[in-house]
Amino acid sequence: AGMRFFLQYVGCFFAFFSTGFLIASTWTDCWMVNADDSLEVSTKCRGLWWECVTNVFDGIQTCDEYDSIFAEHPVKLVLTRAMMITADILAGFGFLFLVLGLDCVKFLPDEPLIKLRICLVSGVMLLIAGLPGITGSVWYAVDVYVERSSLVFHNVFLGIQYKFGWSCWLGMAGSLGCFLSGALLTCCMYLFRETSSGRLHSAYSLRKGYSLAGTIVTNVHLPSSQTATAKMYAVDTRV
Repeated sequence: AGMRFFLQYVGCFFAFFSTGFLIASTWTDCWMVNADDSLEVSTKCRGLWWECVTNVFDGIQTCDEYDSIFAEHPVKLVLTRAMMITADILAGFGFLFLVLGLDCVKFLPDEPLIKLRICLVSGVMLLIAGLPGITGSVWYAVDVYVERSSLVFHNVFLGIQYKFGWSCWLGMAGSLGCFLSGALLTCCMYLFRETSSGRLHSAYSLRKGYSLAGTIVTNVHLPSSQTATAKMYAVDTRV
């Protein structure tokens, strides 16, 4: 039981921070940052929804939102948005299910097997959430790197060239955390489910055997006349 509690809390710890990292990476503005900041007086960051410019001297930041989601955007931007939002939703629901499945939470306290199944479901959801998260983050980073490398290879200098920033790193870290917490909750908790189900089945069989044995012993040791007399007194008492 102690090891099961430990695995639940470790999985909850990673699920909490992983979900936070994924949501933060989706809604922050530094997926791409200019790599030539030594020549500039400002730092430029591009996110999935807007682009911000920060003056390096006074720290004033100005952000410009992209056009409507129905406007034409690069495929890289649209697919990354879709995958990160999907990862956010799955990770969020996985974390909520995990909280309900914790033994310290007073939800279905008399149903330990159901709580274990809830933990398994949350683990599966976290594993699935890590897939679009890591795909979107890594694909975005690789695309930025390939674009920059191609410009350098062809000796093209556009004044501002970008590399992937800390928002992209947050997406990768959150996705890896989802994989880790999902693996803990699915692989390890499955073993505890088998053990718990076996114990409950054994306890139920013992209780049933004891009840049947008690019924047989009572029927054997009680004569039929005594039973009939007892029934008569019971009828008289009710009357």
